[in-house]
Amino acid sequence: MIPDDNRFESDPDRLFPSPLPLPTGWSLAGVDESAVSRLTQLKRTHEDAGRGWAGASEDDLRTEIAESGTAMRENVVVRDADGLIVAWGSVHDRAEGRMLFVHVVERSIADDEADQCAAALFAWADAQARRVGAARGLAVQQIDSGAFADDKRQQGWLRSAGFEQVRTWWQMTRPVQPDEVELVPDPEQWSNGAVSLRQVGPSADGMPDEADLRAIHDVLEGAFTDHFNSNEETFEEFCHRLREDPGHRWDHWWLAELTDADAPEPCGALVGTELSAAPDGVPGSYVDYIGVLESARGRGVAKGLLHTIIADAASRGRDRVGLEVDADSPTGADGIYVSMGWRTSYVTQSWHRDVPVPGGGDGLGQ
Repeated sequence: MIPDDNRFESDPDRLFPSPLPLPTGWSLAGVDESAVSRLTQLKRTHEDAGRGWAGASEDDLRTEIAESGTAMRENVVVRDADGLIVAWGSVHDRAEGRMLFVHVVERSIADDEADQCAAALFAWADAQARRVGAARGLAVQQIDSGAFADDKRQQGWLRSAGFEQVRTWWQMTRPVQPDEVELVPDPEQWSNGAVSLRQVGPSADGMPDEADLRAIHDVLEGAFTDHFNSNEETFEEFCHRLREDPGHRWDHWWLAELTDADAPEPCGALVGTELSAAPDGVPGSYVDYIGVLESARGRGVAKGLLHTIIADAASRGRDRVGLEVDADSPTGADGIYVSMGWRTSYVTQSWHRDVPVPGGGDGLGQ
């Protein structure tokens, strides 16, 4: 179940017995929705410097700090002597043993000030990792952070803080043409004979059918068992996390089923989201997850799911579909995407650090 209480410490002062080494008059502080506009500005500047264009929206940042997510997230900012937010850190209890950490530092401040802000955010993340690791009864808590491939400043801070680069990711996009609505008979439901693909069905109260959602969760857990840094995630955690996505739409979730047995057998799933509008004002679609069980591979399930989200995007007047591919995967997973028109638009990196948890692993945090 999703915990009622935050596993993190919300008050930065309680994490540190003495003030962190920041410039005179600067402080580490909590954050609320009044900071959304400034945080959006910080992140957009960070994105522009790291990959050449900005994409963050106020909806994205509002999700990061929304009260509905506080059981799994915590945020902190650094304010200068005038009270202006100059840095921001966010942690997300993503799954057992894996905590995501995002850190953004103002680009216009002096290098020594930026270095001190980064050091304070890393110290805060380490303290939060020990806290969430203890709450989960773990001996070691992983911190999973990242950087754009061209952001040497961010990479330098990660390296200095003891992180190791462990993976590279291709962020790919594919244009969508209006006539591609005809790629499949109907994005809501269609069949190629042996495989049926459909959107998750509604229950009597209008919410998605729980059996469909559980089937999608089970398929993705099974499909990603041997993938890089795969961590088991409960059904409750899975749904809670994905509902928080600013682009979340239940009608962007598809389930594939084998129909050549006595009863339909779930074999593949795609969880999509809506991408914020680009500078031209046209939104897109995004493949958050796509997975096919090993027993069903080679039967066109993945291609069918991808054709479905492309056709769905075309039916909604969208101009692109994005996704992320593990560039270091030995399976050559990018082949199907390249063959279907996806191209890499920018590259990111995963950086990890394992934090020992004092007294961890004794089960007291369970």
